[in-house]
Amino acid sequence: MSGSNDAGRGWVWFFWSAAIFNFAIGAAAMLGPTPTVDTRLVAVLVFAFGIIYAVTARDPNRYASVLWAGVFGKVAVVALMVAAGLDDESYGTTAIVLALDLLFAFGFLIFLLTRSDVEDAASASITQE
Repeated sequence: MSGSNDAGRGWVWFFWSAAIFNFAIGAAAMLGPTPTVDTRLVAVLVFAFGIIYAVTARDPNRYASVLWAGVFGKVAVVALMVAAGLDDESYGTTAIVLALDLLFAFGFLIFLLTRSDVEDAASASITQE
């Protein structure tokens, strides 16, 4: 957990929240009333991304680069789901999940983009010494 203090406690909690969110959504989809094989496959991947976010939460600076996969995955899922159209039966729940996915993707981007500025400044000071 060497780098978690450098990233700030708020980011650690943010990444743990993303992990718990993915665990909950993945488990719910896997254990739903009649999940298809496709639904279970997607659920396994969602759950696996939760593991990535949990690992990142333990040391955000060390594992930050894997968050690019999270940004891509979350934005792609939202785009695919919106393009396919949301059915009336689960519109409310699905819309909430997709909105949260976008918020997490936005948070990942903020962390990644602001982190690179901090890393560049740290690298510059090390090379000057």
